[in-house]
Amino acid sequence: MPTWKELKRFLDHDGWILVRETDHYFYAKELPDGKKLRTRVSKGSGEIHHNMWQWILKHELEITQEYFNKVK
Repeated sequence: MPTWKELKRFLDHDGWILVRETDHYFYAKELPDGKKLRTRVSKGSGEIHHNMWQWILKHELEITQEYFNKVK
């Protein structure tokens, strides 16, 4: 499973915009069809739990594991 730092690096490389920073990083991205995606990233350095990672990929980032691995 990826770490929170790897997820943040992916978002920075994939054109996501950092919209707010508190105890988490909050990112947003607008897709070409106008849909707006949002996600948040823990400032922790540990790995993301498998079930949470699957949720983030499918519902927040709307990408595949393969795309994540290619961009990160």
